[in-house]
Amino acid sequence: MRILVHDHSGHPFQAELSRELARRGHTVTHSYVEGYVSGKGRLEAAPGETVVFEGIGGAKLVDKQLGGKALLGRLVREVRRGFEFVQHVRRVNPDIVLVSNVQIPTLVIFALAMAVLRRPWVLWHQDVYAVAVRSMVGDKLPRHFAVVASIFEISERWCSRRAAAVVVIAPSFVPVHEKWGTADKVTVIPNWAPLDEIVPVARKNDWATENGLDDTRTLLYSGTLGLKHNPELLVRLAKATADAGQPVRLVVVNSGPAVDVLRAEAERLDVPLTLLPFQPYERLPEVLGTGDVLVVLLEQAAGAFSVPSKTLSYLCAGRPVLGLMPGENLAAALVNRAGGLVLPPADVSIDEAGRWAARVLADDDLRDELGEASRDLAEQEFALAGCATSFEGILSAHRR
Repeated sequence: MRILVHDHSGHPFQAELSRELARRGHTVTHSYVEGYVSGKGRLEAAPGETVVFEGIGGAKLVDKQLGGKALLGRLVREVRRGFEFVQHVRRVNPDIVLVSNVQIPTLVIFALAMAVLRRPWVLWHQDVYAVAVRSMVGDKLPRHFAVVASIFEISERWCSRRAAAVVVIAPSFVPVHEKWGTADKVTVIPNWAPLDEIVPVARKNDWATENGLDDTRTLLYSGTLGLKHNPELLVRLAKATADAGQPVRLVVVNSGPAVDVLRAEAERLDVPLTLLPFQPYERLPEVLGTGDVLVVLLEQAAGAFSVPSKTLSYLCAGRPVLGLMPGENLAAALVNRAGGLVLPPADVSIDEAGRWAARVLADDDLRDELGEASRDLAEQEFALAGCATSFEGILSAHRR
């Protein structure tokens, strides 16, 4: 079977799925948007691997704001990417396409073209964009974005109806598809992280030494910071941890507009801060290993329809995890099972979170115990074989 897996973001576990499908004898091309700035997975074939990796799209661009010319420019780019994606599909000529993390304008162009060309495709639904946008209207987004949310919902529903099948990452997505009339084609397959690629390493590792972090206690956040996150909470958490008696350095690995917010808040609260851009994927185990406590952020409004994949990587890395996130989120349940702490993403939670972090940072045995529990849980939950078999069955059932 000729399979094209297209993941807009270039994340690790989607690439791992493509590798596994290729190992099972399928002809697999894995593509991603080269210009999208994020932490990416291992997107090059190793010697002996048959999977083909291809980047599409233009130069790297980061939107500094959401209004006016920036919004229009983003819309133009995403429409253009839709046409580039269609050309890519026609060139690869697969029997089936699996689509993940694709922006709505791009997805609409793609779905329309696939309907005209009569090519089957499967939607790997990672976020319900319409719900996410609507939940932030009046808070992080202007009220006129309610119109955008309505357009997004119409578009997402239309695209879901065009897909041959839909894979969702959590049961909370199913009622949305029931409303859209597409629940009969939905399969729930939770996300995972690559156990063989993200492994526990020594706290004093080369990356920690290179960045002057080998002999200091750290709270570490690595990943995207966007509308679904409040970066100021990271700084306030570090301040609360210090106030609870444990001096700590906040380390944030991120590129984008949140960097300026973090820097200003850290200066205001006098919090030691290390800001670094996204690191090469092969160094991710060292990056995560440098965190004495790893922090997850997710706004309350995004709780049901977004599962932060960084949480899954954190568990693989074998470190204690602190989540400032909605308790109903699927990833929150994993953090709790690993013995970590989950609290609402709000200032009222910060003092309690700081006391917990201070206790973990001060107790080597507790920190090691929580780290081992994180890795043990990851090994229980993230077995690739079962996930790959489920995807293989769906793709085989709908191939042309």
